[in-house]
Order: sequence, then structure tokens, then C-alpha cells
Amino acid sequence: MEKGTLVEFRAAGDRRLAVIERPEGKKHWIAVDERGQSHTLHPRDISFELSGESYKPTQIKDFLKQIEPYLDPSSLEVAWEILVEDGETVTPKEMALLLFSEQSPPLCYAAHLLLADDKLYFKLKGDRYEPRSKAQVNELKHQLTMAVQRQQEWDEFVARLEQALAQQPVEWQPGDRLRLEALERFAALGDEASHKTPALETLLHLKRSETPQAAFQLLVDLGVWSPHENLFLRRSQIPIQFPSKVLEVAHYRLDAPPDDPDRDRLDLTHLKVYTIDDESTREIDDGLSLELLPDGRQRIWVHIADPTRWVLPGDELDLEARRRSTTIYLPTGMIPMFPPDLATGPMSLVQGRVSCALSFGVVLDATGAIADYTIHASQIKTTYRLTYEDVDEMLELGVQAESELEAIAQWAKQRKEWRATQGAISINMPESSIKVQDDEITIEVLDNSIARQLVAEMMILAGEVAARYGQAHQLPIPFRHQPQPELPPEEELILLPAGPVRSCAIRRCMPRSEMSITPARHASLGLDTYSQVTSPIRRYSDLLTHFQLKAHLRGEPVPFSVPEMQELMMSISSTVQEAVSVERQTNRYWGLEYLRRLPNEIWQALMLRWLREHESLGLVLLEDLGLELAMRFNRDVTPGDRLQLRVSLADPRQDIIHFEEVMA
Repeated sequence: MEKGTLVEFRAAGDRRLAVIERPEGKKHWIAVDERGQSHTLHPRDISFELSGESYKPTQIKDFLKQIEPYLDPSSLEVAWEILVEDGETVTPKEMALLLFSEQSPPLCYAAHLLLADDKLYFKLKGDRYEPRSKAQVNELKHQLTMAVQRQQEWDEFVARLEQALAQQPVEWQPGDRLRLEALERFAALGDEASHKTPALETLLHLKRSETPQAAFQLLVDLGVWSPHENLFLRRSQIPIQFPSKVLEVAHYRLDAPPDDPDRDRLDLTHLKVYTIDDESTREIDDGLSLELLPDGRQRIWVHIADPTRWVLPGDELDLEARRRSTTIYLPTGMIPMFPPDLATGPMSLVQGRVSCALSFGVVLDATGAIADYTIHASQIKTTYRLTYEDVDEMLELGVQAESELEAIAQWAKQRKEWRATQGAISINMPESSIKVQDDEITIEVLDNSIARQLVAEMMILAGEVAARYGQAHQLPIPFRHQPQPELPPEEELILLPAGPVRSCAIRRCMPRSEMSITPARHASLGLDTYSQVTSPIRRYSDLLTHFQLKAHLRGEPVPFSVPEMQELMMSISSTVQEAVSVERQTNRYWGLEYLRRLPNEIWQALMLRWLREHESLGLVLLEDLGLELAMRFNRDVTPGDRLQLRVSLADPRQDIIHFEEVMA
């Protein structure tokens, strides 16, 4: 190269111009830039050379000003349209002639810059530039358009983020949901979340730590989530909303019910029917009656709601109920198995309305054992919609006008005594009900009252009848059974204080109940055969039993074969297990949150048992709340000891609770 040659090179990634001063050794050159700074350049460092004219370093600034008017990238499109047809390649010098009709050094350099920076029309091939095909250009244009659109959407999303964080009203756009959902997944699942990138980009932009905790707090700050968002539910596979197709079918069934397959329903509308539930219950799925027979005996009727009147095996409603498998009861509300309009409407045994039911008529002998039974698809009319408190009061007062209710209560007592003679194991542990309304938490200990025992015994009775019928006719239905537990010796149990401490010890020994199509003994109920049948609106296994029983009663083949039933039971068992876990974790969260809000409250507690005695870790019962929680002791205690406790630390999000003992 001659002295004075203008060359282009890269320094720290930036494009620079310099003028060749002299050779340096065999292969290098000394070049001086516009600031007078010298650079040692190897030929491979030089990206463009302007020969034919001599320059001085002081001229570089003016040279760059000369080329500025010619740096219009859109001018390349005209050249590309000329060259693409024949696929002709060009050098920057040739491009200068094509674009500007001359080849002066400034215009050659302008052409070089246009070609070197172009990502659309030309690509470098050796020392020449080749025009891209029309298809390639169109695809690149599409990609650029999409990139511009994405950037615009991102900018608008960021603007709405800032707006929401400033506590201003925000109308999120459909495109925002993808980024918000990414934040939700990351907050709930952490590193196990899929498609985390949008969440991490958002956190990074807002200069927040890229952690699930930061994502959770951002969602709270944006008003998208509550500070008490249920992460247990979000981590599960449990659907919260019903698909639009399912809701459409539900509304259609309300207006145009399918033909009733049980056209010869037994008319029991003359019987007085009692439904007994909690006041908040909306899915009313069981009722009780008493009928005086001509021979003087009494027949108990257990009426169960009949959702199969509205649901067909394999239809949209059935498949959705199968997918859900159970209604989930949370402190903040329930997630139903069926759309609410159906579940609380025509499916429920609503007071004063004629309803379809599956009715179990049972005659008991003097001991409480089943002497005779019958099962019918029926029509009933609910007379009274009662709460447990109503029934307790009526029984206590001995209301003469409701002698049927008194008789049912006596039969329930007899049944419980009979089951005890059959080996039934009674475990009476306090049960609490936690409700959250408008961020206010209430915890109520459910009293094991006569009314609750009455309903429980009647439901067990219906389950025994259903199982007997299924066994007698070899029907594949979900039978419930429980292996016989190995209980501690009587002399060991008698040493434990009666009540929760002793019940806790027995409960520890109880194996989990199981479900199969083979009848087997249910140890804790004291029954040789048993099937849950009384909650078909809320439990899919009960609905399956209804499908099978009703088909057989009509003299039709059962809708589900043995292999199909086995597959269904396996599927719903895992789903129900997940639902139970979510219910348990959610209740524990709100229990801890309740305690967190009352740091100065003193709680009466009962030491139930050791969890790890060598670590002084035991299980205590807060008697006023019915909550069982772990506690580490710093003194010697014994199961049955009563304590006064105060919360020293509670963090429901981290599932942490610490107590300190208050000494009298």
C-alpha cells in the first residue's frame, strides 16, 4: 500500500478510518487516525481499502461528512431489483457506479458501508456481494416486521407495567397474558417452570432479582395476584375454569334435558324428606325419609341426588367430571366437579321442588343390621332444608310434629352400636372448618353432634346397601375397603388419656382405605362390603356407581366394563389424591396465617404424641381451633400434658410455625 491510503479497520468492535503512514516489519503497517493516534495493522485487520487518492489524517473528518448524504439503506432495494434477476454479484466500487453513477473514493466507501451493514438484500461471498433471492428477501422482511412488532409490543407492555406499579388502572392486552403467565409459572414452579425467558426478561428490565419469590412479589405489586395466592393450586394439574364447550352443554341441558332413561321412577313425593347440611352447602345431594310399613316396621329411605338424569356416560359433562374427579373445598371457596348452574340447580335436592333421585329403602332389624333393602330410581320432593344445628335443636326439644326425624336418629344410634359389635373402630378427633371471606379468616371446630352422627350413619348405611347389591349381582363398581389395623394392646391404650390422645394413637395405626372392583372388608367401618354412593355431584367414583347401578336396575348392560372401570379408578385415584393434598396444604396455609395475625394470643394446647422424641419434636393440638401442629419442646413433657402456647414465629408462605410456652 502507498503512503496516504485510507483504510478501514475495527478497534474494540467499532469501525474506524486511518491513513497508512509507513510499513512496519514485513507484514504490518502503521496507520494514523483522525485523532493522530497510531495503529499497527496486519493486512487481515483491514476491512476496506480506498486506493487511487492520497489522504491525510486531518481529512478523515471531512471525508466522513461527505458520505453521510449517501447512506440511505433503501437505495439498495433499487440495485437489488436490477441485479437479482440475473444473480449478478458486485463489488462496492461497482455498486457505487450503479447507485451514484460515479466511483469516487467517498462514494465507493458509501457503497461499501451500505453493503456491509445490509442484512436484507445482499450477502458477502468472497470479496463480492451476491443478491439474495426474492423468497429470501421476503422472509427477511417478514422477520424484520415481526421483530419491530415484538419490540413495539414489549415497549407497550413495559409502559403498562410501569402504570400498574404506579397504582394506576391498567387494561392488560391479550399479548400481555403470555408474559404474565410466564411470571405466574415461574413464581409457582421456579426452575421447573417451562418457558421462563419472558419472566426473566421482565424481572431483569425492572431490576428485580431473577427468583420465583421476586416474580411472586411482582405479580402482587401489579395487582394480578393476591398476597395469599394459592400456589398449591397453581402447582397442581387441577382445572379451575370450565371449558366453554362444557358450559355450553350445561346450559343446553338446562333448557333441553335429555330423555330420562328411567321413565318408571318410583314416586316417593308423598314422603316427608329432610336434607341436612351445613348452612353454606349449595350442592345438596342427600335426603332422609321414614316410611311406616303395613306390618308395623319402619323403612328408612336414603335419597341421593341423581346427576345421571342430566349426564350421559362419555358426554362432555361426564368427561369433564372425570377429569376433575372431585369437588375441591378450600377456605376461599370451592372448585366444583360439575358446572354450578347444574350442580346447585336441577341436580340438587332443592326444598319444595320435585327432584330425581336414587333412593335406598332399608329395613333394619332390632340390632341395627340390614333385614331388607330396595333400590329405585325415584322422584322425591324435599320438605325441609335443615342445618345440623336445626336438627340438634329439634331432637333436643323432641318436636312431636317431626317424629320421623326422631325415629331416624334412633335408628342411626342403633346402627352405630351394631357396627361397633362388628369391629368398627371409632376415632374422634376435633375437626376444624376454615373459611376466608374478604381476607377475614374464621376457624370453627366442628362439633361431633347427634345430627352429624345421624347423617354419617345414614350415608354409611346407603354405602353398605349399594355394595351389597353390586356384590350380589357381580357389578364392577368402586368398592371401598380397608385392611385390619394392628392396634396397640389394650393395656397400652388404656394408659393413654381418653379423648384426642388415645384417638391419635389409634389413628396412627390405621391403614389407608383403598378402592377396587373386588368387594372386601372395611375395617374401620366394621362392614364386610362398602361402596361410596352418596355424593355423585361431588365425587366421580360415586357417579360411576350410580351409572352402573341404574343401568342394572333397568335391565341394561352396565356402561363400564371391568377393564374400563379399573382404568377409570386408577385415573381418578391419582387426581383425588392431588386434590386432597391441595386441600390439606391450603387449609394449613390459612391456619398458619390465622395464627400469624394473633401473635399475642395465648392458646390452650394438648400434647398428642411424639414425632421425633430424640429431637424433642412433638405434635400438639390447639384445642380452640382444632389444629394439629408440630412443636419443639425445651422441657420434659408427656402425651396428655396441657400447655399454654404463644406463637413466636409464623410464616405460612414458608410453612413455618414456632411456639413458645407460656408458664402460668
